[in-house]
Amino acid sequence: MNKHEAGASILRVILGVIFFVHGLDKFQEGIGNSVGFFDSIGVPGFLAYVVGTIELVGGIALILGIGTKIVASLFAIIMLGAIFTVKLSAGFLGGYELDLALLAMSIYVALSDNTALSLENAMFSTKQGSIENVS
Repeated sequence: MNKHEAGASILRVILGVIFFVHGLDKFQEGIGNSVGFFDSIGVPGFLAYVVGTIELVGGIALILGIGTKIVASLFAIIMLGAIFTVKLSAGFLGGYELDLALLAMSIYVALSDNTALSLENAMFSTKQGSIENVS
């Protein structure tokens, strides 16, 4: 494994943890609160269930390294939605700076190759043999 793969793996796992915790929070705090918030900003409330599920399940998937391109693309869409519906009007500091960073991380993971430390790579790698062939 080279430095690029190690860095990409760290980024993927941290992104997964962040989204998993956000999704878990939506359900633990009562998804109805999120539904109400979505409604209050003019977004259909049922999307709170969609977003919460994508964050929760997608976070686990990214941590494990499964479906990374699809999940990261969905995260990017969620971040664009958050930025343009809520955060942009709050300005950069205290507004959309974290969402912008998560958007950039999501785009990077979506565009990068599967990392060496992912289940996806372990299951679907065309390389055979020892661990040296993985890097």
